[in-house]
Amino acid sequence: MSATAAERAFAGRFEASRAELGAREPAWLGRLREEAFGAFAAQGLPTTRLEDWRFTSLAALAKLELGTVADRADAAPASGPEFLALGAAHRMVFVNGRISPALSSLGALPAGCRVAPLSEVLATDPRAVERVLASAADAKQRALVALNSALFADGVFVELSDGAVLDRPVHALFLQSGAGGPIASHVRSLISAGAGSRGLVVEQHAGANPSSDLTNAVTEIRLGEAASLQHVLVQELPDASHLLAAVLSRQDAGSRLGLHSIALGAGLARVELEARLEGERAELEMNGLFLGRGAQHQDHHTTIDHAAPRTSSRELVKGVLDGHAHGVFHGRVHVRPDAQGIDADQTNRTLLLSDAAKINSKPQLEIHADDVNCSHGATIGQLDDAQLFYLRARGLDLASARALLTVAFASEVLAKLPSETLRDSIERALLAWLPQRGTP
Repeated sequence: MSATAAERAFAGRFEASRAELGAREPAWLGRLREEAFGAFAAQGLPTTRLEDWRFTSLAALAKLELGTVADRADAAPASGPEFLALGAAHRMVFVNGRISPALSSLGALPAGCRVAPLSEVLATDPRAVERVLASAADAKQRALVALNSALFADGVFVELSDGAVLDRPVHALFLQSGAGGPIASHVRSLISAGAGSRGLVVEQHAGANPSSDLTNAVTEIRLGEAASLQHVLVQELPDASHLLAAVLSRQDAGSRLGLHSIALGAGLARVELEARLEGERAELEMNGLFLGRGAQHQDHHTTIDHAAPRTSSRELVKGVLDGHAHGVFHGRVHVRPDAQGIDADQTNRTLLLSDAAKINSKPQLEIHADDVNCSHGATIGQLDDAQLFYLRARGLDLASARALLTVAFASEVLAKLPSETLRDSIERALLAWLPQRGTP
């Protein structure tokens, strides 16, 4: 089968980057990129012929001739970025996939904490990158991870030594900005938390460019014994944009990880959350909320792999769909044969605000052990007429009553976010997303 326009653009970018980066990067990274692009070329962009992509088509993306920031001179944003309300934070801003020092403000870091652009660490301490890169991401099995591995130029690097504690959140804003045709940004973030360390990392994707840009983001997370980390992915990209994001994690014994995904924008967004619990008594909390309206397509694909005994996971993913929006949830919980004493719960709930909106939901348990306590379920529904009647009888107009019930539906996920200021910020975004409310 002949290559698509997007695949040809990726191949051209790879050849150009080899000439651009080959002399500056270590040999091991050059080999990794070569192998990764070979894996991508063999697989190509995913199609609906693949079971995992059955309900999400990249056909429109495949037709785009995507440039990169390296091809263009408009790296500066037309206006300043809008930060999520996090209070004090170590902030890094990336514009079209590359660090913007002028917009970033890291501040002094606690002992044992390293937070920096990945490009900077690659230049000054490549061994630190080598220890983490590709440790949680298998490029041979994932075409988009392979593409990211071949083409990433920058991203976030967070390294916490044993016992280190981040004094405030790390906030990474990836901003797509510019004009002159669609571009592709491939960003890679690496988070390594040593034994007993603690931290919060918020990854935000936003944009001001109305063209069909692509953000291909991969985040790898490694947790040492008894480490505790919260990672929040928030995307509020323009409606014409494409987001393909993967957050891939590995956990040692006694570690605690929270993975949270909030999807508010993009014309097509696919978020993959994957967690492998490799040490006994590791704990995982995975939460997601996606909103879709118009012709938006929101796909959340999750995998939880209980690879060690006495591990636990709690997963809750909710969707709110209006207009002709299409949502997809495919959640898989895998319990390996030797992983006894597992406690896992998976729940997916979707609220349809219009008759034209639709959801494909597939919760899935694969259990190969005997001593387990595992459950899963999915519900699809609309706003309750009795509740709407109750609220209207107390003076609310229909739009306000619908908004109140929709926020109440989403609040179960928002309540699990690890920061009160972040919860308030997302709730305001949700209210802005809803149709204009009338006066009570």
